[in-house]
Amino acid sequence: MATRILRPLRPFLAALALLCLAASAQAATITIVNNDAAGEGFNDPTAAAPVGGNSGTTVGQQRLIVFQQAAAIWGGILPSAVEIRVNATFDPLACTSTSAVLGSCGAAYIFSDFPGAEYAGTWYPKALADKLSGFDQYSLGADMTARFNSSLGGTGCLDGSFWYYGLDHVHGTNVDLLVVLLHEMGHGLGFATYASGTTGALFSGYPDVFSMFLYDQTTGLHWNEENNTQRAASAIVPYKLLWDGAATRFMAPHTLQYGRAVLRVNAPAGIAGDYPVGTASFGPALNNPGVTGAVVLADDGAAPTSDACTALINGAQVAGKIAIVDRGVCNFTVKVKACQDAGAIGVIVADNAAGAPPPGLGGADATITIPSVRVTQADGVTLKAQIGSGLNVTLLTDPALLAGADSQGRVMMYTPNPFQSGSSVSHWDVSTTPNLLMEPAVNSDLTSSVDLTRYAFEDIGWLPRTTDVPVRTPAAIAALGPNAPNPFAHSTSIRFDLPQEAQTDLDVYDISGRMVRSLLHERFPAGSHVVVWDGIGADGQRVQGGVYFTRLKVGGEVRSRRIVLVQ
Repeated sequence: MATRILRPLRPFLAALALLCLAASAQAATITIVNNDAAGEGFNDPTAAAPVGGNSGTTVGQQRLIVFQQAAAIWGGILPSAVEIRVNATFDPLACTSTSAVLGSCGAAYIFSDFPGAEYAGTWYPKALADKLSGFDQYSLGADMTARFNSSLGGTGCLDGSFWYYGLDHVHGTNVDLLVVLLHEMGHGLGFATYASGTTGALFSGYPDVFSMFLYDQTTGLHWNEENNTQRAASAIVPYKLLWDGAATRFMAPHTLQYGRAVLRVNAPAGIAGDYPVGTASFGPALNNPGVTGAVVLADDGAAPTSDACTALINGAQVAGKIAIVDRGVCNFTVKVKACQDAGAIGVIVADNAAGAPPPGLGGADATITIPSVRVTQADGVTLKAQIGSGLNVTLLTDPALLAGADSQGRVMMYTPNPFQSGSSVSHWDVSTTPNLLMEPAVNSDLTSSVDLTRYAFEDIGWLPRTTDVPVRTPAAIAALGPNAPNPFAHSTSIRFDLPQEAQTDLDVYDISGRMVRSLLHERFPAGSHVVVWDGIGADGQRVQGGVYFTRLKVGGEVRSRRIVLVQ
């Protein structure tokens, strides 16, 4: 986050900017400024063997080479005619034997109302403000300030997990410094909001460019349009704060995996819809069409009666249905097994304390053969209140839903409840699959790819916005019609409508989310179109009878329909 702020621009700076508006589109030069004292950090003389493409022969040299590699990666992606300077140090940071602060990086200054700014009255990090204006907003100061933990791996500081200074990501049990640097530099370059997530207050009364693309699904407003109360509320509601940039929406269906686990309420109508779930590490994985049934509250006869920690006494009511149980003192596997033994076809575990999103169900038991999920305390209360009104649900993985985004490709932001300072809002959600660079945790499978963050940076102005990802209005949404006939035995016609000419993808997926065949991948004119699928897969063989899904992707929009092939 910013440590110091300049606003508005000084008159002489603004005048100078008028001479520099035609900024070059050259790759950015990112310079690492070594602020370490002699003998420490980048100047650590400890001998080190070259590793993973890093030719440094001291710890200090290797650290600087990794920093320079991260700078070269970001610099090669983001264009700017103005040098980007990063004041960097290695220092002892907060640690325990099992955890550690790895580091941080943020904008050293933020600016608004400079020539070249796309949005008036809006904060931009210095590096982006320099790029847009074509000149250095404040030549006496660095663009970013970075600090990283010099104690990592030592006793009392994430014991035994050291920095890995190689450039090839073969880090084993150590921490890949290059990935951590790419992540933290991403914050300093603009992947962060300066608004308060706890109070919702805008910094000095101005929104930031990042907030312009944070869309609150609950209110239908972006963060810059909301009041403080609305912003603070959206910062702790999982899966409802979405990134609404057109470039990212366009790329999300091509980046994220299809298939998201949900609890789908079929009845009563008053609470119908999809509810987030944590999945279990034991038992069968959720699939599609999933398990559907009426919901019954488990009763084991011993207070608290609904925690299913002993054998159920209402087995006759539970048999053939989905049991809902409360989290309690026994293991999750004990609860699910008790319900399974009573004949349940699935289990919902409701948390007993506030918090969201629901975490997974841990444990192991090879004898469990029914699916189970975990819901929040609030959703558990909602569900249990409707049992007497014919509550019927499906536990499934929906192949039409992106893992970490909505149906329009709007990627979910990280908004756990309670609020996590330094993590909430300014990261992609942890539900994104595959893992993304700017999630709150730096996952071990990440590489030098900046994935969807590159497109978020296009949205906020770092890169020219491509012509094939226009911001779409509700009136300009593609439609996927029902296929006919359905079910079908030999071939079926699939109709879709385009409001304007666009790149169009039409694919067929099976119920596990695997693509069976790509039917269409080209630009199509506006109007109604029909494509015929003959039941043949990508391998030229006829596919087996069963349930499939057609999926239409047009720009940032995704539409899906269920179809049935009979033998």
